[in-house]
Amino acid sequence: MSRQASGLMAWVIQRATAVYLAIFLAYLLIHFAFNAPADHAALTVWVAHPLVALGLLLFVPLLLAHAWVGIRDVLIDYVHALGLRIGLLTLFAFVFVASGLWAFKAIITAGLQG
Repeated sequence: MSRQASGLMAWVIQRATAVYLAIFLAYLLIHFAFNAPADHAALTVWVAHPLVALGLLLFVPLLLAHAWVGIRDVLIDYVHALGLRIGLLTLFAFVFVASGLWAFKAIITAGLQG
């Protein structure tokens, strides 16, 4: 893939993920504004609903992809020392992977308990 195509691909990923994130966050805001769970058990039951769990399981990697493209672009633009840039990209990659695994575990655990 050429360098220009990778820039276009990053742009497409950023925009496509932003659309889903905006729609899902609007759904969450509306749902919790009008039907907030009374306690943790009610929240767990709500997360255990297959469509909600699927939406959340899709939300996590899309959020991480969106964040990765954004952080990568900022680091490429503003961190000029190659070693520092690679170190920061590696650090963010580990943080994002760990966060994604933690989120998947939380969603799956809540789904199993509900």
